[in-house]
Amino acid sequence: MNHGSPMWNNAFGIEWLDFNLSTSLMTIISSVIVFILCVMGSRNLQRRPRAFQNVMEMLVDFVKKVIGDAMDWKTGKQFLPLGLTLFMYIFVSNMLGVIIMVVVGEDHNLWWKSPTSDAATTLTLSVMVILLTNFYGVKILGGKEYLKGYIRPVPFLLPLNLIEEAANTLTLGLRLFGNIFAGEVLLSLIGESLAGVNPPFTTILAFVPMIAWQGFSLFIGTIQSYIFLVLTMVYMSHKVSKAH
Repeated sequence: MNHGSPMWNNAFGIEWLDFNLSTSLMTIISSVIVFILCVMGSRNLQRRPRAFQNVMEMLVDFVKKVIGDAMDWKTGKQFLPLGLTLFMYIFVSNMLGVIIMVVVGEDHNLWWKSPTSDAATTLTLSVMVILLTNFYGVKILGGKEYLKGYIRPVPFLLPLNLIEEAANTLTLGLRLFGNIFAGEVLLSLIGESLAGVNPPFTTILAFVPMIAWQGFSLFIGTIQSYIFLVLTMVYMSHKVSKAH
């Protein structure tokens, strides 16, 4: 897989600031798609939902159930917009690179891919989630009560709790990245082998594993979206509960 990444190095004259243009582009595209889906699902609301409104209501109920399983609904209802946005954004992002990947130029730069196949994106999401859990923990419990949770039941657990915080951040982001990146690598390898075979029968034989792996990648992308949502709400529950 000889794909490169279109980079903007030393952005704005800052030596350490580099941008992956492909990831930035696909992040914007994913966000726009999610925005359009939400607008389509919330326009002309009817008592008896039809078509896309019905799908959106099912999705909202699904996210509400995930939140309800992690914490009581009285506390968790404020996290419905967060959960819905995270699930939709990660799901759309995961799907983009499965459907098609676009390589441009002599350098074989990969422009169209899943933004979640970049560790910078997934780790940014995980850092955002962990920061939000701490923010809501302080907001709901109060600063003093929240900080006491790090030294319960005994003070020497403080270092372990801090290590757990860092581990949760890394595993939440790297789990998503690893699964999506591995899927795109295998799709690229199968695609290259497909391009190198002689038609017609060998092409058909090579096309079968491509379709099979795309189907499996769709499944993995959906599962990873669900896992990210569940873990986010579990972490949030741990922070906002008095047992923290």
